[in-house]
Amino acid sequence: MLSLKEELEKRGLLYQVSSEDLFEKFDKWEWSFYCWFDPTADSLHLGNFIGFMVAIHLMRRWNKYIALTGWATGMIWDPGGKDAERNFLSKEDLENNKKAISTQIKKITDNLKEFTWEKFKCDFVDNKDFYVDMWYLDFLREVWKYITVNNMIAKDTVRKRIEDPKQSISYTEFSYMLLQGYDFVKLYKDDGVTLQIGWQDQWWNLVTGTELIRKKYDWDANVFTWPLITDASWKKFGKSEWNAIWLDKNKTSPYEIYQYFMNTADNDIERYLKMLTLIELPEIEKIVKEHMEKPEERKGQKVLAFKVVEIIHWVKDAQVAEKISALLFGKDDKVEIIKNADEEEIASFYKELGWCEYGDESLFDMVVKAGLAKSNWEVRNAVKSGAIYINEQKVVDFKYDFSDDFINGKVLLVRKGKKNFWLVLKK
Repeated sequence: MLSLKEELEKRGLLYQVSSEDLFEKFDKWEWSFYCWFDPTADSLHLGNFIGFMVAIHLMRRWNKYIALTGWATGMIWDPGGKDAERNFLSKEDLENNKKAISTQIKKITDNLKEFTWEKFKCDFVDNKDFYVDMWYLDFLREVWKYITVNNMIAKDTVRKRIEDPKQSISYTEFSYMLLQGYDFVKLYKDDGVTLQIGWQDQWWNLVTGTELIRKKYDWDANVFTWPLITDASWKKFGKSEWNAIWLDKNKTSPYEIYQYFMNTADNDIERYLKMLTLIELPEIEKIVKEHMEKPEERKGQKVLAFKVVEIIHWVKDAQVAEKISALLFGKDDKVEIIKNADEEEIASFYKELGWCEYGDESLFDMVVKAGLAKSNWEVRNAVKSGAIYINEQKVVDFKYDFSDDFINGKVLLVRKGKKNFWLVLKK
């Protein structure tokens, strides 16, 4: 195994570091580190997933991951990267979001334990507990006393909002870095946590914690960041035409995540394989080499998409997503794919392709019911032009009887043109 620093550098997961000494420490001993997620939504997204992959490399070296959900920091929002103050979430929404995010992190960690056979150590903390019994005057004495306004104004996230005449920053947002800094103090004092990891643009918030620990306890704590990611077209990673790619399968299905990575540009394949999978680096070099020799076969995208879905959800979800992709875009026998699918896979096919129940309709009525045509007249023209297929067989007879064509007696695959698929379920 590479050293921690080498692993992170070679995988493109290291941007800034407060001290090189931390890597030797976290390579050799069972230390605790933390990363926080403000519960501003009821799900993490792909951008958060990069941070989780960084945490995995630390956990693989027997270090304990403290997953901090920032109920308190979520109450006031982080001013970084925003032009204006955002609306507050209710306490109830923050609580629900916190529970959802904690469940997601635990699920991913449990998945990794299953297929890597490694004993990852992960605990959960809510920073609400740090402040619920704290008076405002206590906070002034415990935190504000050690951090000067001069230093806070000099930090990028604050300075940009102050210097732009069209923007402003409230006292509430101004205080965000103090809360985050005190989180580190509490974890250091109560649990011996000596490292915080975070995004590149969170550097100043992170080092506020190390400054507090140094001034209050005369002890060194450390931070490091990973880089913000954009794709080959400079679009922010984890975004699609339909906005964020969520880790909650009810918001973004495993297939949608799979397809997001199937659309990865060839130039991004190696970088994403290193950052977002646990495939060993020599094997990644081999995959990329084979991919570049025959990019039209999209081997790199297939491996990347499968491995990411496998980590986030589970191998079964990755297999189903792979089959849906093959069903919609592949050259494999689509009827055989459906014939060999189990009930769970068929249910996923319904969700992604769309479906309706068969009720003894004629060919015309069924195609309209499936939403592949607006009228019988449109169906007639589609049949004339050879655009209607049932189980991948072209329909040429307006009176064609398809009642015995249901795959395994249950499912009919209807297609109009090259890409418009629909499943018909027999009652």
